Amino acid sequence: MHKLKVFLEMIKFEHTVFALPFAYLGAFLASRAVPGARELVYITLAMIGARTAAMSLNRLIDRHIDALNPRTAQRAVPAGLLKASEVWIYAAASFALLYYAAHQLSPLAVKLMPVAVFVLVIYSYTKRFTWLCHVVLGAALGLAPMGAWVAVTNTLPASACLLGIAVTCWVAGFDIIYACQDYDFDRRTGLHSIPARFGLKRALEISAFLHGLAPVLLAWTGYITGLGLPYYLGVLGATALLYHEHRLVNPHDLSKLNVAFMNMNGYLSALVFVFALVDILF
Repeated sequence: MHKLKVFLEMIKFEHTVFALPFAYLGAFLASRAVPGARELVYITLAMIGARTAAMSLNRLIDRHIDALNPRTAQRAVPAGLLKASEVWIYAAASFALLYYAAHQLSPLAVKLMPVAVFVLVIYSYTKRFTWLCHVVLGAALGLAPMGAWVAVTNTLPASACLLGIAVTCWVAGFDIIYACQDYDFDRRTGLHSIPARFGLKRALEISAFLHGLAPVLLAWTGYITGLGLPYYLGVLGATALLYHEHRLVNPHDLSKLNVAFMNMNGYLSALVFVFALVDILF
């Protein structure tokens, strides 16, 4: 149980809340009602499997880099709290859970699963060769609502892809902010990120652009799927949260970065989903 607790802390299991509401949003929009309990259960299991596998691989692939970074040196693997072999077992079990859940949902979900796995795996390597690593991470989470849509309808329409792109912009934007704290380390070790490539000021400007684009894409998704006023109020609330997030950080003061990262993004995904749910149900 102690090892499990360490593992859940290592992968930041609580951060699953960032993407899970958008996965549910994809399922609810696809069915235009409350999906069946069975579908919701397997969508949830697929999300848990996908994110746990991705985070496990990330910690394994980056363990030598993490050991050199003072901010990450105390993570479970470089600190010796977990063996690499143990984390490989968790990763394999998580991919097995994803595969099982996809088989219970739809044929197209199974066919598209290799694409999702590729994105989940390749992300951890991208910081070694491209500053677009944040966009790849965004795409990994952007697959969540698309995958849920596929799970419910066995189709992947343009509206599902638009929702996925909106989530991609949102995640990439906040990952850029998060990467600002490793600006010096990334430049010193030759790792690639938008802050390391363009500097802190320009990186925050790029993040702000992506966070300005995300609500526009969310609103566009609502328009083409026929959602009404409650949903747009949710998007407006999300826009306000993103604005506040950027007010908390600046190139000269990153002390509130973790507040911006954790609180604002957790609230945002839940807010959009709840208001969309009200719209769909009532």
